[in-house]
Amino acid sequence: MQSISNPALTTGNLNGLTLKNRFIKAGTFENLSPNGIPSVDLLNFHKKFAHGGIAMTTIGYCAVENAGRLNAHMLTMHEDYREGLRDLVRGIQDHGCKVSGQMGHCGAFSKNHTLKGRPKGATGGLNILGFAEGMWLCDAMTLSDIDNLVDAYRDAAIFMKSVGFDALEIHFGHGYGLCQFLSPLTNKRKDIYGGSLENRLRLPLRVLAAVRKAVGSDFPILGKVSMSEGPRNGIRYDDSIKICKALDDAGIDAIIPSNGTSTMSPMLMFRGASILPALLRHEKNRLMRIILRLMGRKMFPSLPFYEMYLLEQAKRIRDVVKCKMVYIGGAASASSFTQILDAGFDFIQLGRVLLADPDLPQMLAKNPNYKSRCTHCNQCVGTIESPQGIHCPVFFNGAQL
Repeated sequence: MQSISNPALTTGNLNGLTLKNRFIKAGTFENLSPNGIPSVDLLNFHKKFAHGGIAMTTIGYCAVENAGRLNAHMLTMHEDYREGLRDLVRGIQDHGCKVSGQMGHCGAFSKNHTLKGRPKGATGGLNILGFAEGMWLCDAMTLSDIDNLVDAYRDAAIFMKSVGFDALEIHFGHGYGLCQFLSPLTNKRKDIYGGSLENRLRLPLRVLAAVRKAVGSDFPILGKVSMSEGPRNGIRYDDSIKICKALDDAGIDAIIPSNGTSTMSPMLMFRGASILPALLRHEKNRLMRIILRLMGRKMFPSLPFYEMYLLEQAKRIRDVVKCKMVYIGGAASASSFTQILDAGFDFIQLGRVLLADPDLPQMLAKNPNYKSRCTHCNQCVGTIESPQGIHCPVFFNGAQL
């Protein structure tokens, strides 16, 4: 008797964009764009998921301007890179896979030495990421800086649509630039962009409106948010419900409710074994290695992994928004895919699991009892600094990717 196909293999629709199944590759910084130039290795990285049957892959961290790059090897959405980005997008699409671009800005969190002056965010202070690189401080954005940032998102959106991206994902989470404005922990402003949640939402909503106007009403826009930052006085789960409701009311097409921040609580995002050993393995900066050894155990504690570890909180958001919902967080088996879709989610975004099983959709089609071989050991996380690019070191080496 023929088995019933998993519902995750059915087609889905995102503001007019038809996806051949419900799987989306999550955005990860691939470290395959030296000096910001898209490489053949970057194309091959994403082609691997296209060949495996994923419906849409996400080009990780597409900085909307040079000042938005965490380091000088991240992509910038600028005319100087048009030909390379166009070839990258088309090269993936030629293999039957849609392409989303993750629009990001690092704000006050940078080690990009091509910057003129200090990085700027919601509030001035220490530049945690750049401290070991000699970039110790960051400044608060002026009102003029904020207006320019909105323009940068608008211009990047126009550019990204023109080079062929099928969808855009605005990064509102994980402690990056827009999240720095949303969070009361990093936003200490006394003007119209600080204080109440309504004020802290002002810039993210301006960005969404600018991007929407730039791409039109019939172009898919997704948004990634952090449901909780973890530390006291940061974004909490109840806050994220209000944030997502505001994004929904403003016309976003889909929300991806993630967790944690890259700066303060990355293990809320990943769960599983601590990422500290992997970070130490690939960190070249001597001072940063010392800092990691002194503070790493507290910063990156191991947290028990279990499948769908964000589902219950994400369902609270599902209950209050009308837009599509994309689940992320520990989806690793056929049964969890079914449960997620049965809970009212429309798509499933995958990161570590796809690094271990890049042909997951094909495997699922053949095996209705599929379970990923990914152990969530988090060794892949450290490879974002590897010259081979991000990969699963357990089952692959960089050359194979």
